[in-house]
Amino acid sequence: MDTLKQQTIGALLASAAGRFPHHEAVVYSELDLRYSYQELYEETAKIAKGLMALGIEKGEHVAIWASNIPEWILLQFATARIGAVLVTVNTSYQARELEYLLEHSDSTTLFLMDGYKGTSYIEMIHSIMEKPEKLTKLKRLVYLGKGETPENMMSFAETAKKGEIISDDALLKRERSLAHDDVINMQYTSGTTGFPKGVMLTHYNIVNNAAIVADRMGLKSEDRLCIPVPLFHCFGCVLSTLACVSAGAAMLPIIEFKPETVLKTVEKERCTGLQGVPTMFIAELAHPGFANHDLSSLRTGIMAGSPCPKEVMKKVMKQMNLTDITIAYGQTESSPVITQTTVADTIERRVETVGKVHPHVEIKIIDPDTGETLGSDEQGELCTRGYLVMKGYYKMEEATNKVIDEDGWLHTGDLAVMDQDGYVKITGRLKDMIVRGGENIYPREIEEFLYEHEDIIDVQVVGVPDEKYGEKTAAFIKCKHGKTLTLEDIRTFCEGQLSYYKIPEYVFQIDEYPLTASGKVQKYILRERTEARLAAETVT
Repeated sequence: MDTLKQQTIGALLASAAGRFPHHEAVVYSELDLRYSYQELYEETAKIAKGLMALGIEKGEHVAIWASNIPEWILLQFATARIGAVLVTVNTSYQARELEYLLEHSDSTTLFLMDGYKGTSYIEMIHSIMEKPEKLTKLKRLVYLGKGETPENMMSFAETAKKGEIISDDALLKRERSLAHDDVINMQYTSGTTGFPKGVMLTHYNIVNNAAIVADRMGLKSEDRLCIPVPLFHCFGCVLSTLACVSAGAAMLPIIEFKPETVLKTVEKERCTGLQGVPTMFIAELAHPGFANHDLSSLRTGIMAGSPCPKEVMKKVMKQMNLTDITIAYGQTESSPVITQTTVADTIERRVETVGKVHPHVEIKIIDPDTGETLGSDEQGELCTRGYLVMKGYYKMEEATNKVIDEDGWLHTGDLAVMDQDGYVKITGRLKDMIVRGGENIYPREIEEFLYEHEDIIDVQVVGVPDEKYGEKTAAFIKCKHGKTLTLEDIRTFCEGQLSYYKIPEYVFQIDEYPLTASGKVQKYILRERTEARLAAETVT
């Protein structure tokens, strides 16, 4: 991509509809629902008019709390076409988290489904709104379910119906009033640590990131991308839906991630691309019926969201036919992708690095203590600058100034090294680093080594407090079905391969990791569990 697009999301969709009117744009194989690009453009116009009829203004904050249902995609483009800021709500949120987000974001409207994984969204929002002092800005609740509309809500269909009073000219006038650098999307950081912060992203941020991502993964108009990652996260609504629109490709969202559903969809719809975080690919590969599905149509995709283990990547490329899969690295604050491998990179580059910096983007590796820029193969904090840097955290100027310096560099908090060819390796998080007796230990190095054990399918390493050494290393391992590994087994496997101080001093076998809804492992919960367990053992 030679030049950056100064284009709104609505203009991007209009362009795709003009170039590929009859191409499939959205396919829900589970629901047998299909929209061409022309149909998607027309349907989002109806919803956009409905939002205008409700009185939703340019710049107003509108929240959506739902899994990857069709209404999510319709609202992503409809809100963008009228300049409303879409506030995306994590599907796993509970009452306190929801209340915080809606209050902090100043959302005036909440679109919500019935519930998710046993949690009733309807009951939750009603219980919060029983307190008169809460959510004073929230004016409207719009129900995205198919049954009877709950009390004090309007249905999604009713919203679209209201739009009939709005003329095409009125919508066009609104669309023409929008600027490419307006904030259009607000995502709350997943909260693996600390209070969630509202990341303000503009059309310019995410339209360009999506276009560059699509280019890097070789996405074309004839491609069909399976999207099991959540839409409330950048991986879903930038690297997936917007990337598809940028290329004129078909998007095939999975309503709720289940390995079997993904495998069936890829086979039935002849998907050429597949997105996922490592835990999703691991689950698909481990599914008992994996070998029964024809995945020969697959070619490209992205593995991102958390560090991608080498062994998993190799299996995905070989056993799932994803020969052109790329690794992307970034964070919500950078819209999100900073570096990415390409389809032309060697297997070694794709399993050992997160690729090179995107075009139109700068990166540097600095000493986190002095701020000095480091040379090739020296480990430090990765910083980035360019069109991709967020506008800031909503109503959090101090927090914004902590991560974006006066020269416009975004400090990621990630440790990295860059080789002389510009390829980047992420070596850990500044705050994940374990310090044992004065020795710095980077969990990623130990995790990568333990993945090589034939009985381990997933591993997470954390540091836990220790009176003598400051911290000790604990490994949480997920084994193949029917296999068990002890601390002694792991220590024997590591001896002679890792320095003594890096060898795990605690090993816990685990069935499932605590995850954010976007698939990131919540290491702080693993740390807390280990501390509690060790404290209990000390008492007894």
